[in-house]
Amino acid sequence: MSAANALYRGPTLGDLFLRALKSNPPDRLAVWDDREELTFAQFAARVAGFSDAMRAAGLRPGQALAQLSKNKADALCAIAAAFLVGLRYTPLHPLASAADHAFILADAQIDALVVDEEGFSANVESLRQAMRPGAIVFSHNESAFGLALRSGRVQADALYSEARPEDIALIAYTGGTTGRAKGVVHRHASLVTNLLLAMGEWEWRDPIRFVAATPISHAAFLFVLPVLLRGGSFGMAGAFSPAAFAELVERRGVTATFLVPTMIYALLDAPETVQSKLAGLDTIIYGAAPIASARLEQALQRFGPIFAQLYGQTEAPNAISMLFKRDHTPDRLSSCGVALAANKVAVLDAASAPVKIGEVGEICVRGPLLMDGYWNRPEESAAAFESGWLHTGDLGRMDENGFIYLVDRKKDMIISGGFNIYPREVEDVLSTHPAVDYCCVAGVADPKWGEATTALVVLKEGRACAPEDLIAHVRSIKGPLMAPKFVLLARSAPLTALGKPDRKAARALLAKAYPGARS
Repeated sequence: MSAANALYRGPTLGDLFLRALKSNPPDRLAVWDDREELTFAQFAARVAGFSDAMRAAGLRPGQALAQLSKNKADALCAIAAAFLVGLRYTPLHPLASAADHAFILADAQIDALVVDEEGFSANVESLRQAMRPGAIVFSHNESAFGLALRSGRVQADALYSEARPEDIALIAYTGGTTGRAKGVVHRHASLVTNLLLAMGEWEWRDPIRFVAATPISHAAFLFVLPVLLRGGSFGMAGAFSPAAFAELVERRGVTATFLVPTMIYALLDAPETVQSKLAGLDTIIYGAAPIASARLEQALQRFGPIFAQLYGQTEAPNAISMLFKRDHTPDRLSSCGVALAANKVAVLDAASAPVKIGEVGEICVRGPLLMDGYWNRPEESAAAFESGWLHTGDLGRMDENGFIYLVDRKKDMIISGGFNIYPREVEDVLSTHPAVDYCCVAGVADPKWGEATTALVVLKEGRACAPEDLIAHVRSIKGPLMAPKFVLLARSAPLTALGKPDRKAARALLAKAYPGARS
């Protein structure tokens, strides 16, 4: 690095993990899961041991490490160690399929894999075959299949970071809803931007006692350093259920969490005895999928003004805009907030020209938060960055005060009889019906209309409602154009492994059941 470049060298995630580990009182609680607690001193010692084991196995800065693990302290230590060694990290979703794991390991050219021996040991051989010859396999503790990360030193005095700001820090894979997943490349600078936005703009109350109720293989990981750098504790929950989550919040004195909308719905539908245990929460950050305005209003009435919404995507990780607690007013519950400080957001038409205030276009973003591009996919990277903006694929509008209102995913828009219909607008109306617990709207092929608007609906327990009544409900509020032509009542909602509505699965169910396709 030249002297001029070194002069403006920013921090890396390795540097910031070191700061968190060394700047807090050693006996303060740092990390916990359902089995153990680690103080900052214990966390530092384990991270030092893990990083020593990685270096001793021959890993060097710039090489690639993946991890398959449930939420646990050891998994977080392995991630921190990877950043200290200067590795590029790729998480594997613990609920994804073996085929998805194998594809990512091969596509990301992984040099080493950490496998949680408590639950994933049976997967090791198939995963090993997906990697290049000579790739290293680690386990957290002693195992029959790999090198134990806990075999290194246990003193924290030799902690040091080899990461450089220009290095690739993370390759995170998108969900692959429209084909094979793409590896989204982030260098340290974009993830440090994410961290600074969290530290500077999020509405925290100290001391922070945070619990991740979603996998740290995804968005929940981005909460780790903001919590630890503020001297808070970061906890990890296992599988989500309203009763177990509420008990954990009460027992641990949790003050903040991140939830996806379906989790909020489950808490709203839980008995009052469960809901009462959430009284200690002062911050619920939610995102990863749109929330129904009617359910959000219920949540505010039940739990108070403790909600903040984050809008982002893997390409601009979880921090494009925020609907702050103070902005959860009745007229803005369908908004995803205003652009955060580092971002420039515009609503553009098909020619990449700005649309007028209030008109619908594609949400586009510029700024240091953005990805470098897609791993080994130059054409798709160029398409994403067409005209000098990141094209999010989300349709929306912006009001005169800069508040962004998402309309829908561009690819999910329904064209029926020549008219554009946005599924989310129909979902928002269906969600106002007192019998509706969950709904997902999608277009299916229709010989007359081109596409027909259809809806999969799950009713609240103990409630009954006929499909034609739900169709009439939408018609009375939005008119005949927006009313579904078919409603399928289902016992449960199709969800992705992250707990998001699985529109692809819902569309397949609706296409199979829709009678119009056979008329």
